[in-house]
Amino acid sequence: MNIVSVYMKFPTDKDCLDYLEQVRWPSGPTCPYCESKKVTALPKQNRHHCNNCNTTFSVTVNTIFHHTHLPLQKWFLAITLILNAKKGIAARQLARDLEVNKNTAWYLGMRIRNAMVQYNQRSLLEGIVEMDETYIGGKPRKGQRHDPPRKRGRGTDKTPVVGMVERKGDIKAAVITNKKLSRKTLLSLVRKNVDMEKATLITDEYQGYLKFSNYINHETVNHKVWYVDGFRHTNTIEGFWALLKRGITEQYHKVSVRHLPRYLDEFCYRYNNREVDTDLVFAVTIQKGLGVH
Repeated sequence: MNIVSVYMKFPTDKDCLDYLEQVRWPSGPTCPYCESKKVTALPKQNRHHCNNCNTTFSVTVNTIFHHTHLPLQKWFLAITLILNAKKGIAARQLARDLEVNKNTAWYLGMRIRNAMVQYNQRSLLEGIVEMDETYIGGKPRKGQRHDPPRKRGRGTDKTPVVGMVERKGDIKAAVITNKKLSRKTLLSLVRKNVDMEKATLITDEYQGYLKFSNYINHETVNHKVWYVDGFRHTNTIEGFWALLKRGITEQYHKVSVRHLPRYLDEFCYRYNNREVDTDLVFAVTIQKGLGVH
């Protein structure tokens, strides 16, 4: 799906509404408040009336589109632009493309990211799984000093992000909000996201991964000596970190710790759907935005 396809398939707001109703209510409208099917259409208002609880509603109630005053076509265009932007799209660029102000564009982006959350992806990672961590945070502006000087790597005060990727498969990642990477925290993430019996975990030799072999088949890479030894490497997860960091520094420039999990969900969602037909990804994103699973 691209912006040309959106204009062709959904030329009017009514077309967008009809599509949302078809996706959310394939068997006919249902009241989102009392779940009654005793509903009367109000075509002039593009709404429905529930004869059971005597309320009116539209298909956007309790969805990412709820209370929107923007044409739905612009929502569909925003979804398409975000899905097709490999390194993400800044709110100001989205605002220019959709002819809205930057605050509206930021609001659109965050609502759409709510449809990309990782907790909907319940399947566990199997096979060869690479695990690594990275650190997200800005650099001091030119001419400014960071006192004391900001450390690099695992001694930094930036926000840690841990990721696990199935070789030629999906990725799952999480922000560590307390900024401490303990063995207990890392093992908990593995248990939550990886099939302990069907996976081989590959990490570097960070002390937080010590004794993982007691719980899962575990291989390590000594980056001081070599980066690849047969199937032992973490190049896949490191490639994802490079994409994530380029997106944050080149597109968003700055991401707060509060909203970092949503941006991380966005990058994981695009990565996990990288080989899926774009029309299908668009349709699935609409389904998730409507709460259809």
